[in-house]
Amino acid sequence: MARSTNCPAADQGAGIKTQRLHTGKPGYVMDARTQQRPRQTMKRILLCIGVWLFTTGLTADEPVDKPLFSFGVIADCQYCNVKVAKTAARQYAMSTKKLAACVDHLNRLDLEFVVHLGDFIDRDFASFADVVPIYNRLKADHYHVLGNHDFDVADDQKAKVPRVLGLKERYYQFRRRGYRFIALDGNDVSLHAYPAGDPRVGQAKAYHAKLPKGTPTWNGALGQAQLDWLEKNLNEAKRAGEKVILFCHFPVFPKDVHNLWNAKQVLSVLTRHPHVVAYMNGHNHAGGYGKLSGQHYVTFKGMVNTHETAYSVVHVHRDRLEVKGEGRQQDKTLLLQAASKKAGD
Repeated sequence: MARSTNCPAADQGAGIKTQRLHTGKPGYVMDARTQQRPRQTMKRILLCIGVWLFTTGLTADEPVDKPLFSFGVIADCQYCNVKVAKTAARQYAMSTKKLAACVDHLNRLDLEFVVHLGDFIDRDFASFADVVPIYNRLKADHYHVLGNHDFDVADDQKAKVPRVLGLKERYYQFRRRGYRFIALDGNDVSLHAYPAGDPRVGQAKAYHAKLPKGTPTWNGALGQAQLDWLEKNLNEAKRAGEKVILFCHFPVFPKDVHNLWNAKQVLSVLTRHPHVVAYMNGHNHAGGYGKLSGQHYVTFKGMVNTHETAYSVVHVHRDRLEVKGEGRQQDKTLLLQAASKKAGD
């Protein structure tokens, strides 16, 4: 703590010698340099400390850098009860064990909520029955984002996917402590999310045909209605003075084969809103990161890969987001825009 020039006691260190001086009252010991009684000196020290704590907004028993709140993030659990080689990149059947250990850990923490960023299963509607009960053991509020593999089920079961995950809407928003969280549906325009014969499949085929040759069919796009809804919510958040974090299964930045078909269109919306601080996604199991217009674009590593788990806890501070990774997921500090500008970013 810096010494205050307005507090004489602040200039006195430990080990200052004292001597008896004539005060008219025998028995008092006074400081030879300041002519102050030790008790008075201590009072001044405590007063200075109290003033400093008051002006910094801290209390004696409060951590200096306590987060405003924290939330859990899991990506690509991608469970399916199939046997694969021990050396296979994706260990589908191990995801129940990994998810259970993750839930047990997160339940010991003080979390505002937990979100899974899509591809909760790899295939087969029956797979949901093995992992949904595990995820629902979470004590904190918990949410899902829809992934492409979540729809790798029989045609007559595709419409049941959002409901089995507890979703009333395919895209939605919620608020927590000055933040608005927006969950997007990247399967809105999709070749795999709807049954054969559904007009939306034909619309998706026409959409994909206009994309550059070689664009993967397993990605998707946000439809115009969802884009309009997104713009509306971003404007509402701005008027409310809220910061915004978005969740989606598919990345939009940096450029990558896994990105949404209309990633550029989505970015043109997001970058117009400086109160958007982060976009978080899965889909690319290797993970990734990019920064654009002061906004952080974070791809979280897939839990399903290898024999080691991967998930995170995000601590929200006034000036930054602290991503605390578990297993293969690395830690990362994400400075918020105002703090970044001060740091010369």
